[in-house]
Amino acid sequence: MKVAAFIISALATSAAAFTPSRVVQTTRLNMADADVEEEPAKPAWPTINGWTADPDAFCAGLPGALSPLGDFDPAGFTKDLSVQEIKRYREAEVTHGRVSMLAVLGYLVGENFHPLFNGSITGPANTHLAQVQETAPFFFAFLVAAIAVSETTRASTGWVEPEEALAYNSQNEVKGAFGALLRDNYYPGDIGFDPLGLKPNDPAEFATMQTKELQNGRLAMIAAMGFIVQEQISGDTILGTLGSLF
Repeated sequence: MKVAAFIISALATSAAAFTPSRVVQTTRLNMADADVEEEPAKPAWPTINGWTADPDAFCAGLPGALSPLGDFDPAGFTKDLSVQEIKRYREAEVTHGRVSMLAVLGYLVGENFHPLFNGSITGPANTHLAQVQETAPFFFAFLVAAIAVSETTRASTGWVEPEEALAYNSQNEVKGAFGALLRDNYYPGDIGFDPLGLKPNDPAEFATMQTKELQNGRLAMIAAMGFIVQEQISGDTILGTLGSLF
């Protein structure tokens, strides 16, 4: 009996000895948890065509940079811009690049081949729209309507409603663009128009194609501007001006 009482007393003493250390340990853990400050959650951007917006990367990580220029922005247009503003800049760049590529093709083809309107539309391409308006006013109206429908479709696909955009910009102190705001799940320039099925499904191939389109569009913008100014100065077609140089 004395041995049993001794064992029970020893066990009770051992248990009591460990109890305070557990309380102290729990208290320290709670104090450590209280000292940890929660970091603000970063906005999560959806992955579109293999691209996930990175606010810390150049142009939010969008493709388009190419050696040897790389991250080329000497004027700092993209510095300290939000992802939404970067997307709006890229949307404008892609759209103007596509229009310019069509314009360059139109200058070179339209000034040398005249299958429409019985060959009455001739001369420098700078004068073609005015000639079409006089020669075929109905076609000119159709052309304007087609452009309006295309732009309305693009706006409804990629842009949020004006009221929502104005509220967002007011809350986030975003200035400019009359409250224009692209949808979070919209990739700049991807309006879903791909009748030939050229859009790659692989993200890497898509980024490569986007870079090629941007490079050609940038070159076309410079070329189209040169064509317009040259014809205003010389009053002759592009090939006519080139021919006079030789």
